[in-house]
Amino acid sequence: MTNILFDALMGSRQGDMRAALICPDGRRISHDALFRMSGRLASLLKETGLRPGDRIAVQVGKSVEALALYLAAVRVGAVFLPLNPAYTPAEVGYFIGDAEPSLVVCDPDRAGRRDDFMPSGTALLTLAGDGSGSLTDQAATQPEDHTPAARKGSDLAAILYTSGTTGRSKGAMLSHDNLLSNAQVLVDEWRFDADDVLLHALPIFHTHGLFVASNVVLLSGGAMIWLPKFDPDQVIAQLPRATTMMGVPTFYTRLLDQPGLTRDLVAGMRLFTSGSAPLLADTHRDFEERTGHRILERYGMTETNMNSSNPYEGERRAGTVGLPLPGVELRITEGGKPVTQGEIGMIEVRGPNVFRGYWRMPEKTAEELSEDGWFTTGDLGQVDGDGYLTIVGRGKDLIISGGYNIYPKEVEEAIDQLPGVLESAVIGLPHPDLGEGVVAIVARHRGADPDPQAIIAGLAERLARFKQPRHVVIVDELPRNAMGKVQKAALRQDHAGLFD
Repeated sequence: MTNILFDALMGSRQGDMRAALICPDGRRISHDALFRMSGRLASLLKETGLRPGDRIAVQVGKSVEALALYLAAVRVGAVFLPLNPAYTPAEVGYFIGDAEPSLVVCDPDRAGRRDDFMPSGTALLTLAGDGSGSLTDQAATQPEDHTPAARKGSDLAAILYTSGTTGRSKGAMLSHDNLLSNAQVLVDEWRFDADDVLLHALPIFHTHGLFVASNVVLLSGGAMIWLPKFDPDQVIAQLPRATTMMGVPTFYTRLLDQPGLTRDLVAGMRLFTSGSAPLLADTHRDFEERTGHRILERYGMTETNMNSSNPYEGERRAGTVGLPLPGVELRITEGGKPVTQGEIGMIEVRGPNVFRGYWRMPEKTAEELSEDGWFTTGDLGQVDGDGYLTIVGRGKDLIISGGYNIYPKEVEEAIDQLPGVLESAVIGLPHPDLGEGVVAIVARHRGADPDPQAIIAGLAERLARFKQPRHVVIVDELPRNAMGKVQKAALRQDHAGLFD
């Protein structure tokens, strides 16, 4: 038996001296060097006791070594659990307690607080954003591992945590088949080959940056300009060296603010894609007018990777997320039954990209993943006569800000514990840069006068920065319907122009 994912991504790269990663400082990491680096890291992972099926939790900055660590985990058959570096120790503690990883890798600065987020018996290694740390120090003396663990398609490759409106995070279990099948389809649909150079400015702790962007380029044998984060000036400087770019809508709104973004600058580009949040039709049109390129928008999520895409060749329709990808079935339902074409309903998908369920949550899995493979996405949409899908809303109160998912219940629970707060309602409102900005409507205790800035400051140690409200509104009470449910739709309407 082979290791199907590692063999596809890296199996033929030994001895391949073409660039796999191009760093801003001029370093060029060949496919062969990346292969060997992952081999030494794989040997170290085995030495720590990591075995096929064990979990490895990783909360580190973006670096060449971080990507090699992902490949090493796949190589030894471990289950990769990437975590946002912005998560607080309290947040990380939940993920580690739930997933029970055999090994945790974190930034050296975080290691000193290990008692805040992990059991004392769990192995810990460190990796800084510059590639230094105990992980690379110990791997430097290791031999290269030449025996990738045998893994079949149904074996788990990763667990990515995503939350529901209950606030309790759910670990989406992704198999080798889930990741590989989706990457193979995207390579074909988006015409990637070994001559491509992807400008990679996405983080690598979620599906978009790691499993879409990185897997697609590694599978096709191309190269990535490996930027540590999105910086408009740096992106403008690197675009002439690239052929493709994947981003979130915020990337494109910020690029449009740069006078250096011209048709001449992107003359060598063949493809810009956007996902993780809705792309405004105005942004789509403005970018085309400025550059001559129509952004290709697609639709995916943690549990499924990519579901649909506007065509590479053919009409890319602003405001839509295109057509179902080959092998992916998509239907619109109401009450579990398909609706008439053009009507709005719940989006359900089925295919080899759909996850295996939620880690240790069989009841939640049964609620959202049917026995015959249909996954209820929680998104509302409609399909036109040509088969193009438009996302019209969400069945859940998910907020997507700057490409990051934010779940109101989690934020509300943190706010409600602060002095002077009776209760809160967290909503997303249109934001010209982030897509949606987080807003908290806070009902005060009688006689209390909570300060909005004090509330925001009080969340600093409780929530990652991207989850914290950008604006707090103090009210006497929250609006409710006859059944006592807070009317968030009314709140969104009342405060719709807050970020204008």
